[in-house]
Amino acid sequence: MAELRAHHVGITVSDLENAVEFYQETLDLTLLDRFTVSGENFSTAVGVEGATGQFAHLEADGVRVELIEYEPEGESRGEARINRPGTAHLGLTVEDIDSFYESLPNSVESVSRPQTTDTGSRILFVRDPEGNLIELLET
Repeated sequence: MAELRAHHVGITVSDLENAVEFYQETLDLTLLDRFTVSGENFSTAVGVEGATGQFAHLEADGVRVELIEYEPEGESRGEARINRPGTAHLGLTVEDIDSFYESLPNSVESVSRPQTTDTGSRILFVRDPEGNLIELLET
């Protein structure tokens, strides 16, 4: 079997411009590239007839975060809940989670204030403008 290596974490969004702004401004990720992919082979690969994808690649400390806006847009999956099977989240580290939390714009929804788990980890979950979960861990 071929050796697999991680390439990116993909997040489907309905408003690419708004999502890119959030990931750049709020999370301080670096925009690497923007591009569009369409055509029969792309539609076949993603299993969506007539699909076009608008892509933005951002970088988070060596991890590529891929934001994608699809046309046609699929149905919403409802609110992401961390215990719902199939729910994914992006995990990022921060040196001072309390300062990060205090600096969040009022428009950013957090699941709770920063918490210390039984293992001693300091964590915070926030939602991007699309409701996707992002976990912040204090390093």
